[in-house]
Amino acid sequence: MSVMRRLTLSLSLMLSSAVLSPLAAQVTAETIETSAGAMQVSAVVTGLDEPWSFGFLPDGKIVMTERGGRVLQVTPGEGVGVVQSPPEVHIDGQGGLLDVLVPRDFAQSRTLFFTHAKRQGRGSGTAVTKAVLSADGSTLRNHETIFEIAAGSSGGRHFGSRLVEARDGTLFVTVGDRGSDDTAQDRRLHNGSVLRITKTGEVPNDNPFVNTDGVQPAIWSYGHRNPQGAALDSSGQLWITEHGARGGDEVNRIEKGVNYGWPIISYGTHYSGRRIGEGTEKPGMAQPETYWDPSIAPSGLAFYINGPIAAWNNDLFAGSLKFDYISRLSGAPLREVEQISGDSTQRLRDVRQGPDGAIWFLSVGNGALYRLAPS
Repeated sequence: MSVMRRLTLSLSLMLSSAVLSPLAAQVTAETIETSAGAMQVSAVVTGLDEPWSFGFLPDGKIVMTERGGRVLQVTPGEGVGVVQSPPEVHIDGQGGLLDVLVPRDFAQSRTLFFTHAKRQGRGSGTAVTKAVLSADGSTLRNHETIFEIAAGSSGGRHFGSRLVEARDGTLFVTVGDRGSDDTAQDRRLHNGSVLRITKTGEVPNDNPFVNTDGVQPAIWSYGHRNPQGAALDSSGQLWITEHGARGGDEVNRIEKGVNYGWPIISYGTHYSGRRIGEGTEKPGMAQPETYWDPSIAPSGLAFYINGPIAAWNNDLFAGSLKFDYISRLSGAPLREVEQISGDSTQRLRDVRQGPDGAIWFLSVGNGALYRLAPS
């Protein structure tokens, strides 16, 4: 990098600082009033360069990705280290190094899974690579790209790219329409879909389209625009958030083999104001659990499960890239019931519940990882 900037760690969490990269966030701590009372927000790491995702290791450390290709590891009491030999990625518009998944068997396997943009001829597509983290956390080894979407996309938009481990150990992978609306209905491609694969990249035999001619067998659901949030609820059910166009951002409960309608049905319009498809509903196409209009650009999704705030139990928390807040969703029918915002919630890319029960979130706008918990 031509300019070195500073990455620091919150002293309140007894972490040291390290010189690594970008401009440090100005917000290191604040109190935010919520429906459950005052919450203390503490910066865990600042100075991140377009952070995209993070995950918790079983020993209490945190692994993080930056879109530009760096993998970082936060070690309480010691500092932040740049992990050597990250996955090879193609930086293409919104694409680069994206999600990271710490699987349940990490303590035994030391294996991490990453999604990223991969060059495919003149274009690029979403890929999944696994690698083994060395015992000292300094290096990734034994890289293997276990899956990549079918070639045929160009441009740098709508990679989707969340990874979720299902209860049976398979992996859900979200893929956007790559900026080409109609491909979300073309099942010869993986575009605009939620995929289900094994940890070796194979297609499970019970996927819905395994024996359907002309359909990619990894597809679990389709008709999605750009799913950038994904999480399991307490029953193991997969939910996603996805970007609409102008309006029509959705929360969807993902069912096997279901068509979610994009771009035939939508609650939004094209950016020009032109109508999308055939309206808001059509037989054989699923309705969202809820939607936002205007769009909030939801990215990152977490269920609050058995945390210290009983009133939030089983609620969904989604980050907003556009309007700079954490959306809390609850009820039946599902709806947004609260917007949690402060100086720390600038352009939120990822939201997760930590092993400590707190809400942790990544702010692209501040270049920081934060922890939100009762004061």
